[in-house]
Amino acid sequence: MFTSFDKIIYRWLIQLGMSEPSALLTKEIAGVLLILIVSTLAFIIGRFILIKVIYTFTRKTKSNWDDIMFDNKVFSRIAYFLPAWIIYTSIPLVLSEYEVLTHIIQKGISIYVWILVALLISSVLISINSIYETYESSKHKPIKGYVLFVRIVFWTIAAICIVAILLGKDPNAIFVGLGAFAAVLLLVFKDTILGLVGSVQLSSNDMVRIGDWISMPTRNADGTVIDISLTTVKVQNWDKTISTIPTYSLISESFQNWRGMEESGGRRIKRSINIDLNTIKFCTPEMLEKFHKIQLLTGYIDQKQKELNDYNEKHHIDNSVLVNGRRQTNLGVFRAYLQQYLNHLPAISNDMTFLVRQLQPTETGIPVEIYVFSTIQAWGEYENIQADIFDHILSIIPEFDLRAYQSPSGEDIRFIRGN
Repeated sequence: MFTSFDKIIYRWLIQLGMSEPSALLTKEIAGVLLILIVSTLAFIIGRFILIKVIYTFTRKTKSNWDDIMFDNKVFSRIAYFLPAWIIYTSIPLVLSEYEVLTHIIQKGISIYVWILVALLISSVLISINSIYETYESSKHKPIKGYVLFVRIVFWTIAAICIVAILLGKDPNAIFVGLGAFAAVLLLVFKDTILGLVGSVQLSSNDMVRIGDWISMPTRNADGTVIDISLTTVKVQNWDKTISTIPTYSLISESFQNWRGMEESGGRRIKRSINIDLNTIKFCTPEMLEKFHKIQLLTGYIDQKQKELNDYNEKHHIDNSVLVNGRRQTNLGVFRAYLQQYLNHLPAISNDMTFLVRQLQPTETGIPVEIYVFSTIQAWGEYENIQADIFDHILSIIPEFDLRAYQSPSGEDIRFIRGN
């Protein structure tokens, strides 16, 4: 078509009385304009078909993979190849007498095509990742890191081919020559390589998923994982800031993943109260009578007192001396009350570890530790439950003739001086 057009234009210009050199130049300019017009029309028509027709088709289908590919411009970018092909194949026919210019234009088109190929492959890979993320398995096995790695590989290949085109070399020769720069490449892409290794290990060992709550104090990260890429893991902290952690750091350094807690159905409450050692004593009959009136302790007091009486009678214990035999203490009754109190709370799990225990006495008293699990995991509600429990515990300590240990404050010192 372009050859016939050239001949027709050339004859027509000669008939008009134009000189041969002028006619040749005008013919070539007209030929270039025709190529541009045809390639533009081809692009417009191709883009219209790919966008309008395919858009209508994808919106009617039930599957969403075609919609995702359309939104990521997979189909629209195909339209850019047609005008490039038209120009590449037609320019030698129109500018046959300008070999250098033709060669330059064809090089430029080749570079343009390689960039288009890289962009198209990137769009396809991004679409694949987006389609995969619609499945539930993507939360356990994300592939974003692998997709990024493949994109880097394709862009690297495209870059090498572009350099080969500019230098007029065979791409294979450049690939072979890269072996000499392997050490440099390893240094340049160190983070990427480490990130790939870390991403593979994180995925294969199921160490981190999107949505996991992780704590990593060395990186000032404490929050929810919102993104896992080839080189970084993004964590949205509870104060809404974003911490960016190198992927490989999650392999080489320690961090805490709270997923196990979330999957277990409970959240641990582990806190202790220090009891003043000077307030611990054996229970008197009056104290036991008082404790017996506490509804949560009635059954315990009866059962425990019967057990102790039977033991003391069996072993002929002289009850006139307190240290003889077995007796209840106010601290023991207090622990029994805490067990009953926590057992009756609907927010405390009875199927998981349930402890009310004493720890090693220290200079600040004897710690009584609560080690239970809340069935409510939401942070705000969990903190409210924990606060309500210890509000109650601190309030009822005096009812057992006990006192929580507290270091002397300024008010205590002023009271001592006043006396």
